[in-house]
Amino acid sequence: MKPTVFLDRDGTINEDVGYLNALDRLVFIPGALDAIRLLTRAEYQIAIVTNQAGVALGMIEEQVLDALHARIDERIRQAGGRVDGWFVCPHSRTATVEKFRLDCDCRKPKPGLFDQACAALPVDKARSFYIGDKASDMGAAQAAGLPGILVRTGYGEGEYRRLNGNVPGAAIVVANLAEAASRILLNEVPRA
Repeated sequence: MKPTVFLDRDGTINEDVGYLNALDRLVFIPGALDAIRLLTRAEYQIAIVTNQAGVALGMIEEQVLDALHARIDERIRQAGGRVDGWFVCPHSRTATVEKFRLDCDCRKPKPGLFDQACAALPVDKARSFYIGDKASDMGAAQAAGLPGILVRTGYGEGEYRRLNGNVPGAAIVVANLAEAASRILLNEVPRA
């Protein structure tokens, strides 16, 4: 069993540009690739868990999503990091693409993506964390039994302000993924 850092994608690793539907719109948040490299070198597994309702809504083609994930994988590898697994929820109850119209258990804040990851990877949940930029990410961390780390990139700053600094499920709030990685590596993330 291995400690694992679960990562949200948009707003945590890369800039949240709405529906990321083209490779030329992919912009990494400064320090994110280095943070993943540091976590990889410290022998954490990296699992990316991401809601991608844009697929269900017809805003993102499946092959474009696959190409984006391949590009993110490539850039992370080039920076010296590794992604051990991608876990994606393409569903929406209001999907325009019928095969994705579903009230699933994998759409965050539900814990289904984490369950999938734990079935596919040797995850030691007692030594694992989840990093994301939304209150729903922190709800997912709570539902999955993981300490949540809210980053202030993406929607994080707005979520933090909207909830007056009290984001349920967030063990700590940090500036970005680089700070989150540092706090994990320095053993500065409280566990419930």
